[in-house]
Amino acid sequence: MNPIIQKSGLSVVGLLVAGGCALGPAVAAQAAPMPAAPTSSSQTDRSAERILGIDYQAQPNFFYCGPAATRIALSAQGKALSQDEVAKLLGTTEAGTPSALDTTRVLNELTGGKYRTIEISDSVARPDQVEQLRRDVLAAVDAGRPVVANIKGTTVDTDGNPHSYEGGHYVTLVGYRDGGDSIRVADPADPALGEYWVSLPKVANWIAERGYSA
Repeated sequence: MNPIIQKSGLSVVGLLVAGGCALGPAVAAQAAPMPAAPTSSSQTDRSAERILGIDYQAQPNFFYCGPAATRIALSAQGKALSQDEVAKLLGTTEAGTPSALDTTRVLNELTGGKYRTIEISDSVARPDQVEQLRRDVLAAVDAGRPVVANIKGTTVDTDGNPHSYEGGHYVTLVGYRDGGDSIRVADPADPALGEYWVSLPKVANWIAERGYSA
């Protein structure tokens, strides 16, 4: 079996499987779209802050994180789909969205085939995997393409706020600053914040044992 979709101990087959998507305690419905964030005036100066403009929506239920994160990525590329439309394409059920392979497939179907799936197979991201994530996020964001990441576990953002998704989750990586030392996360389960910064190594470890579409 392809190692990218095999992991023992999971009820649903898949190294990158989300299983379910936890909602934050305040989430009851989709949040209103957020205004597009400004981008850096220079697309080539990677020491500058660069954030892609997106149409943010929160996920409306516990299992729509995959469709919500993918829809956010599509919105930055001029694609206006509903979460229900994206969920149908992804094959999302109450068990969640199967894997980053599916987010890559749907993103490519709708945007022309620039995305690929990258796996972080270790339980903790190795230094080379952290640097690969940096390169992938910088290249994707510079090209106007947000990254969709399948994550699990707990991380803490640069303001000290914890974000915990032990059952698995999808988020959208929509920007970077300081050469990619910090990554801008659009989190469909957290409309109270919507977006926040997380250090690059923490993002990589959040993705560990799963994967991302870049």
